[in-house]
Amino acid sequence: MAHTPQIKIPATYMRGGTSKGVFFRLDDLPEAARVPGAARDRLLLRVIGSPDPYGKQIDGMGGATSSTSKTVIVAKSTRPDHDVDYLFGQVSIDKPFVDWSGNCGNLSSAVGSFAIASGLVEAERVPQDGMAVVRIWQANIGKTIIAHVPMTKGEVQETGDFELDGVTFPAAEVQLEFMDPAAEEEGGGGAMFPTGKLVDELEVPGIGTFRATMINAGIPTIFLDAEELGYTGAELQEAINGDPAALAKFETIRAYGAVRMGLIKETSEAVGRQHTPKVAFVASPIDHTTSSGKQLAAGDIDLLVRALSMGKLHHAMMGTAAVAIGTAAAIPGTLVNLAAGGGERDAVRFGHPSGTLRVGAEARLVDGEWSVTKAVMSRSARVLMEGWVRVPGDAF
Repeated sequence: MAHTPQIKIPATYMRGGTSKGVFFRLDDLPEAARVPGAARDRLLLRVIGSPDPYGKQIDGMGGATSSTSKTVIVAKSTRPDHDVDYLFGQVSIDKPFVDWSGNCGNLSSAVGSFAIASGLVEAERVPQDGMAVVRIWQANIGKTIIAHVPMTKGEVQETGDFELDGVTFPAAEVQLEFMDPAAEEEGGGGAMFPTGKLVDELEVPGIGTFRATMINAGIPTIFLDAEELGYTGAELQEAINGDPAALAKFETIRAYGAVRMGLIKETSEAVGRQHTPKVAFVASPIDHTTSSGKQLAAGDIDLLVRALSMGKLHHAMMGTAAVAIGTAAAIPGTLVNLAAGGGERDAVRFGHPSGTLRVGAEARLVDGEWSVTKAVMSRSARVLMEGWVRVPGDAF
């Protein structure tokens, strides 16, 4: 019986922050997949194991969650003052598409390490010991990310004592700087506050009208007030993901918010743009228990945030959404800022389902318009496996 044999493609399976993904050098991809288009999408879908009507991605590298259904393509940069170009693909689990509309902040923490280990950063820019500064062009949204990658004896240092809630084991700290995170994005909605207001009224037919802070920073995000939704802000995944009506409501809110932000023209387009915008709800701190069973006191955090990604409540916090949180918190009057107690601040520690995360942002008011020069946070990254990924030769 005739058959098409599998092909081997060099790949690295990495954890970055609270996400995992399959990393490729652009030049290692089959020629047809080195350019954007249907062939690339089909290849990455097959690598991850999508679309899977069972929702498990058993026949691929995906882990059947939004945090583990991810792909990354890295190449030497074609832009001045940058080391590498980084492209992120969020692979749908049960549908045949790859969403290229936004970045993954968590996997951003692994890009510098991968680039150095893959020989994509000029040797003179990588110290034997100390900190390598990798200048990354985030090609999805047209932004610069600066990664500070620790080096020991000429190798990327991956182990250490930095603990990140949502990740079981400690590792080496990687600091990320997201430069001009709220500047006009390629394919985004333009202004930091696309509706022109720090807090707007978002009317969602059949559901209600909600106060919302809609912001383009890190990733387009719609922030809502937890109390208005009937939540405390301390909910864990099952409280939301086990409630189909709640998930449907959030998806409808997301669709109407996307229209208001200028990301899509009709709500029907939201189904093909699952990665952006994100929806999150915020609340003032309360004592509560995290998903690991740890007790978290209200006094340990500035606010509570719960965010949805790809239609489900995230187990921790998306890195790009953390940038949006830090940016919004730095601007007095947003829902995020008000939940944190209001006033001016350059950093917040927020509670998410797995624990806490600190993120800083530098915001200033210039000629009546808010601008943010950068947002900063720490993550960690580690190679889990490297070698080749195999796919049927006719998969793309």
